[in-house]
Amino acid sequence: MNQNRRTMLKASSGLTVLGLAVAAGLIKPNEVFAAAGYPEKAFGAKSLDELMKALGGSMPTESKDITVIAPDIAENGAVVPVGADSKIKNTSEVALLVANNPSMLSAQFMIPAGTEAKVNTRVKMGKSSDVYALVKADGKYYFAKKEVKVTLGGCGG
Repeated sequence: MNQNRRTMLKASSGLTVLGLAVAAGLIKPNEVFAAAGYPEKAFGAKSLDELMKALGGSMPTESKDITVIAPDIAENGAVVPVGADSKIKNTSEVALLVANNPSMLSAQFMIPAGTEAKVNTRVKMGKSSDVYALVKADGKYYFAKKEVKVTLGGCGG
């Protein structure tokens, strides 16, 4: 079987399952779209102050119960593996932020109750920057940060 056909079959089967889940009422249509219900201004925020205003929260408190998972040095800024692990009870959201990117908010995850609050993804980084893990728990925001040095830029570098 050629690779294009295999890729198409995988994608279509995933969409079919998603459509069935929506039709059965297991998930709501607005839960399917990443930006649905999330303030658009948050995605355009250039600083932590702007982001917190867009989210309607107060400035976060630094916490030792949050670990930023990222390499010290990223050889290729186009695909930098980043993540966060929160040990704070009742964590409901985890966001990954890259301070020096054109849009600071890189990824945002909703954490269902009773779920381990550990997330991972890959982001694009144009230059060395602090990477923040922003955690919402019991209506309050907390953060941890780690500096990641990029040797080859990914955002036009």
